[in-house]
Amino acid sequence: MPWDTQDYPDSLKNLDTAEKKKAITIANAMLDEGYPESRALPIATEQAKEWYENASEEEISEVKNMTDGQLRSRDEDNPGSSRPELLEQGEHVLSHERGWAVKAQDAKQPSDVYERKEDAVERAKEIAENKSTNVIIHRKDGTIQQNISYNK
Repeated sequence: MPWDTQDYPDSLKNLDTAEKKKAITIANAMLDEGYPESRALPIATEQAKEWYENASEEEISEVKNMTDGQLRSRDEDNPGSSRPELLEQGEHVLSHERGWAVKAQDAKQPSDVYERKEDAVERAKEIAENKSTNVIIHRKDGTIQQNISYNK
């Protein structure tokens, strides 16, 4: 369950409002990417503190004015926003223990897992098109079945 300003870990309670909201936003994004809570929270807290030290008054004001919905929602138009290096990587459709996974090249965890391969391919195409990258569809044995490019 994503955190917000009404429900967040005790370790964030002594942070300034902007730092707290930034930490919640970063942690929620990391949880979306599959990071365990025990790793996401300290990383998000450290990154939020560093951000706060370097942020302009305008940036701090913007974060202070964020709503709880903005802290919780996943930005579907900007996949990989908390790991910007993944924006340039292609999407792979791979066999997974629960069906078929959609995973960016070099990502630690899949972004999505589907029972049906067709659903995974559809989602991978959507992400790759938004990122202007490619989709590499694998067979169950791991070999490449198809490579679709959305490079502009």
